[in-house]
Amino acid sequence: MNKFFASILVVFCLVSCSAQQAIISKNQTIINSSVNDNPRLVVGIVVDQMRYDYLTRFAGKYGTGGFNRLIQKGFNCKNNHFNYIPTYTGPGHASVYTGTTPKYHGVIGNNWYNKEIKKSVYCTGDDKMQSIGTEGSAGKMSPHRMVSTTFADENRLFTQMRGKTIGVSVKDRGAILPAGHTANAAYWFTGKDEGHFITSTFYMNSLPNWVNDFNGSDAVEKYLKTWNTFYDISTYVESGNDLNEFEGGFKGKETATFPYDLKSLSTKNGNLDILRATPYGNSVVADFAIAAIDGEALGRDDVTDILAVSFSSTDYVGHNFGVNSKEVEDTYIRLDKDLERLLNALDTKVGKGQYTVFLTADHGAVNVPSYLQSVKIPSGYLNNSETKEKFITFMTKTFGASDLIENVSNNQIFLNRDKIALLKLELKDVQEAIVNELITYNNIDKAYSATTMSSTSFPDGVEHLLQNGFNQKRSGDVLVVHQPAVISYSKTGSTHGSGLNYDTHVPLLFYGKGINHGSTFKKTRIIDIAPTMSALLGISFPNSATGKPIIEVLKN
Repeated sequence: MNKFFASILVVFCLVSCSAQQAIISKNQTIINSSVNDNPRLVVGIVVDQMRYDYLTRFAGKYGTGGFNRLIQKGFNCKNNHFNYIPTYTGPGHASVYTGTTPKYHGVIGNNWYNKEIKKSVYCTGDDKMQSIGTEGSAGKMSPHRMVSTTFADENRLFTQMRGKTIGVSVKDRGAILPAGHTANAAYWFTGKDEGHFITSTFYMNSLPNWVNDFNGSDAVEKYLKTWNTFYDISTYVESGNDLNEFEGGFKGKETATFPYDLKSLSTKNGNLDILRATPYGNSVVADFAIAAIDGEALGRDDVTDILAVSFSSTDYVGHNFGVNSKEVEDTYIRLDKDLERLLNALDTKVGKGQYTVFLTADHGAVNVPSYLQSVKIPSGYLNNSETKEKFITFMTKTFGASDLIENVSNNQIFLNRDKIALLKLELKDVQEAIVNELITYNNIDKAYSATTMSSTSFPDGVEHLLQNGFNQKRSGDVLVVHQPAVISYSKTGSTHGSGLNYDTHVPLLFYGKGINHGSTFKKTRIIDIAPTMSALLGISFPNSATGKPIIEVLKN
């Protein structure tokens, strides 16, 4: 090769390499731009026991900076539902963040009967762990019973563990399950004489300084004060009379009526634990969440962090006082103020337009059946002792044994399969016989066997919801559905767990970076939240996700 052609070749190679480097540089810029275009912080908010109509019923009492800010400047999914039974706290939080149902993530209740070890287990209980921040056992927790990843886990994997995840709640399950398996920390509240936020050795061996500082301050004790209505009680026309026979109240006070002197009542109501059943429990969580933003430097760089916040006091208040109480109304009015504080803190500490928020609930609640009866709406209470006696008689007469039942919980019956085999009975025949018996009982609307759940596909209806909540490895042999507004509970206060609209219809609001403004009445599902957030962040969906992104929510 002569010198002329050699020179030409060198020049060509230099130009080619320069062009290639420019392309690489440009592509790298695009990649960095794409990564940096993600929100610095995603804040997931779950409000425990929040029915959708709390958004509309109390709308006139909300200010402009909390719920209404999310609605008016974000995206409102007005027809959002849970798509499984049972609608409890543990399954609810797991489903929001995993994008799937108990059928796949495995959290089939707050507690459930473990068929392998023959005893009840708690959804986040873990005896292998130790408490951090308390001498008691309240910290012996982990997410090990949830078998799928959350979108927070996927964000950690995507960012090579650089993106942080922090979970915060009054309830352990409200902090642990959303944060997932790879979280930097989950913190929950222990009351009584402590009033501290604690954690587990699953996350760390000692509390960070900022948590110790919070626990060492009067941040909790200051709320041990008089709880009166935020506005004049006469203006609370969106709820029932303050004095009625449908509410529980606190020990040491004759009537469930305002005001409540929490300091004097605390001695008979678990000391600082009384705050759980007041709006101030939510205020404590908001205070701690804001402290976590600073303490963990959340949202301070271009790698997305996730803060999972669960407001649980709304659930305690609902269980105690009921859906139609002035206590519930005041709790949501005050929660609106706490949301405003949290959003303002995000504006200041992370930056306006630099974060994304979603708000939903883990389940709704039924109106107090005794109240519904007073206004002639069909409802009622189960007579469990009468049902048990009748059922034992049936089992003895039909199978010659009364000990074929190992456990009855969460509207499920668990059979003693060893005894069934010993008696040379067919499991499916025993299941079906029980189904045919139970369907004749008062207040039982439907019953299905595990065999039916495993062998038949139900595309819609309550059967579909049952199937989505049925975990073949963990669920019982017979599943029972009660008639609408019929519950096993006290005659005061509200509860939840069904597949009916009062339990499944919950808010779903999106707000902030990457979110469209608007609303939809199209039916969305709780399992669609995690895929939507994964799509926003450009990360993998949680590994068992069955939901789909809500495309109307996302700008791009």
